[in-house]
Amino acid sequence: MTSHDAFIAGLPKAELHVHHVGSASPRIVAELAARHEGASPVPADPALLADYFTFTDFGHFVEVYLSVVDLIRDPADVWTLTYEVARDLGAQNVRYAELTLTPYSSIVRGIPAEAFCEAVEDARQRAALDHGVQLRWCFDIPGEAGLPSADVTLDVALRLRPDGLVSFGLGGPEMGVGREQFAPHFAAARAAGLHSVPHAGESTGPETVWDAIVHLGAERIGHGIAAARDPLLMEHLRERQIQLEVCPTSNVCTRSVPSLAEHPLPALVAAGVPVTINSDDPHMFSTTLNREYAVAAQLLGLDASGVADLARAGVTASFLDPAGRAALLAEIDAYTHPALGRRPHSVGGSSQTA
Repeated sequence: MTSHDAFIAGLPKAELHVHHVGSASPRIVAELAARHEGASPVPADPALLADYFTFTDFGHFVEVYLSVVDLIRDPADVWTLTYEVARDLGAQNVRYAELTLTPYSSIVRGIPAEAFCEAVEDARQRAALDHGVQLRWCFDIPGEAGLPSADVTLDVALRLRPDGLVSFGLGGPEMGVGREQFAPHFAAARAAGLHSVPHAGESTGPETVWDAIVHLGAERIGHGIAAARDPLLMEHLRERQIQLEVCPTSNVCTRSVPSLAEHPLPALVAAGVPVTINSDDPHMFSTTLNREYAVAAQLLGLDASGVADLARAGVTASFLDPAGRAALLAEIDAYTHPALGRRPHSVGGSSQTA
């Protein structure tokens, strides 16, 4: 490990774009596959998962992702997955994470909405005690399942409203899934105090980013890298301070970008577009948040101070409450400038923001 890698590993961080199922480690995926043998094509041998998680395009990625979703069969599976994701995040010195959950995918597979929410909330509370990581939820519409899935997701969000819920999202394939059809659902979610964080502009062009802003009131954009093709859009993002949740390795693995060398992150940053660095579906893409920071540092030519600024950007863009943000920023400052003294690991604060 280089000194740069060591600095990143110890740096307190926030993770804002990471998916629940896509964060399942090979060990957990293999355990679930063995537990539900015959229910899915997913290998029960962790050594075989690297090949299984090699994607030909974004559509193939969605197909594989859903095969792993099929392994989440009961509330105990949901709890185990959630707790283990938090364990992995805590090991990377992630203090706060907004985990994207797709309740609809579990509900249609027979897990009652109430049991799903109870499982993730119990795991969230245990993870805070055991691993020092504060989890919050983004409830995500799976776009490929259409308006019925949006109805269910909104109902669960507003009727059950788990304590960790802070935002409302839209994921799945972008091609052929118009953002505007979900406008009423996002309007209702925003009216109830949830933040808008849809995916857009990952595997499609800038127009989906515009649609997410105009029709869904996006406060942050999941991915949004296609904005680099539209100078007016980049100016709009900069002026309105709408952050892009950038996940470099993910974009290459899903063939949304040909290579890391061709990733538009440097162009976005040069244009003043606010960005955060995230891991998306880390175990499916054989990455970690620490590795994504190292990739971003290389693409942007950052020293340790610049990497610390990436961590600060993640905290500032988060939906953590103001006291929690201030505490985590102070911890980053203390780590970056040891003479100031180390601060406690807790980010504290309430579970929701205004």
